[in-house]
Amino acid sequence: MYSFLISLAALIVGYIFYGKFVEKVFGPDPARVTPAIAKADGVDYIKMPNWKVFMIQFLNIAGTGPIFGAIMGAKFGPACYLWIVFGCIFAGAVHDFLSGMISLRNDGAGLPQIIGTYLGNGMKKAMLVVCVLLLLLVGAVFVYSPALILGNITGGTAQATGIWIAAIFAYYIFATFLPIDKLIGKIYPFFAIALIFMAVSLFVCLLIKWPSLPEFWDGLANRGPSVGVKGQPIFPYLFITVACGAISGFHATQSPMMARCLGNEKMGRPIFYGSMITEGIVALIWAAISSYFFFDNGAAEFGSDLTASAPAVVTAVSKGWLGIVGGILAIIGVVAAPITSGDTALRSARLIIADAFKMQQRTFGGRLTVSLPIYAICGALLWFNISNEDGFNIIWRYFGWINQTLSIFTLWAITVYLSKEHKDKKYYIISLIPAAFVTSVCTAYICVAKIGFSLPESWLPFIGIFMYLFSCVAFFTWHDAEARGIRYYNRGWVSTKEAEKDNQGRKPQK
Repeated sequence: MYSFLISLAALIVGYIFYGKFVEKVFGPDPARVTPAIAKADGVDYIKMPNWKVFMIQFLNIAGTGPIFGAIMGAKFGPACYLWIVFGCIFAGAVHDFLSGMISLRNDGAGLPQIIGTYLGNGMKKAMLVVCVLLLLLVGAVFVYSPALILGNITGGTAQATGIWIAAIFAYYIFATFLPIDKLIGKIYPFFAIALIFMAVSLFVCLLIKWPSLPEFWDGLANRGPSVGVKGQPIFPYLFITVACGAISGFHATQSPMMARCLGNEKMGRPIFYGSMITEGIVALIWAAISSYFFFDNGAAEFGSDLTASAPAVVTAVSKGWLGIVGGILAIIGVVAAPITSGDTALRSARLIIADAFKMQQRTFGGRLTVSLPIYAICGALLWFNISNEDGFNIIWRYFGWINQTLSIFTLWAITVYLSKEHKDKKYYIISLIPAAFVTSVCTAYICVAKIGFSLPESWLPFIGIFMYLFSCVAFFTWHDAEARGIRYYNRGWVSTKEAEKDNQGRKPQK
């Protein structure tokens, strides 16, 4: 328990001090007119109360990742706490805050447009595909996982699960079409209360029970089911397993959506940085509970073992610790998290596609034109999920890797932004280090994972170190060239001015 409480305190201290430093680096201007006011359209650009914007942002990003990911990550032992703490403070919250604030300064621009502005037009096109694919995967995953929990509660049959899948998908359709303040803005506060109730109640239960959880000083080795002799290595598997609870590329698709509803830049830190820290707290609580479930007295109280699924842990703990009424509220909170991420994922997909092809979204017809293909593809992924025995696990693994990979490009775009905004200072270091680290994690994972190249795990340290150093060298090479007013283009160096012309679609002259 002491390691858990230390980690919890560290998250709060990180928000107060490091969050303030990151805010100072960006320099919010409370007098600046925000896109919610300058581009108000009554559908997506709507100035909303700050507390509502926070609730929506928090629920947007708090899908099953910080809960299911933390449950699976607990099998790695106390190392899970460290990743949640350091990942949230120095990577995830920085990622969410700066992607949201950069969008705010660029008229509410979506993630592909932000990446294109700072990493080039070619990268913008690639990220358009990656972003939309990720959002469709989120939509499919976050329909199935809450439907599975609700189906287990209401009969445990395939038919019950199917009914919930249809109901949740129908809700997604309405949430995607309607103005953001009409449905999402009205029901999210209730869902947020349920989620916060769940976290606070289970935290109190932990304090009362005071279980003997694994501590930092007991060692940081993987404690989960063995793969080989020592189990899956913490690098890179832990950092992919606990994604949304530490850093998530999906969040950068959501921050711009809330940037279109923010009335004052000064609220960026509590809303963007603060919601990520809040999500980290939820992840920490579930990681501690899962440590009890797997390693302390969980076997005696719940008949649990290390092979128990994440939904089974959620259902057993919520009902066992909080009673019938409290358990229902807790489960509603867990179910609400993925539902409220899935609906805004499809909404973000609509906005990103509409921005890319300059399609107006004020009218019902304009939104329908963009949304129909989104529903069709998401439905196909959902059908694959249902009709294949291992469909959910396959989609989840690809979702996890693509999710973390997207954060790489967001962090590098942020790094370039900071290097340009603060040419006389090295503030870019706050995003450079996490960018290089996540680059090494995702590259190492896809090299050794079964969904990737299945290389020997003994290669992991070498792949990770090489990619970290390579990405840093590549950045400093670019940074030095930028300082000298040149860029590498088409197998040759050209002036920065000519390279920027190329980024706008005009061929530069050597």
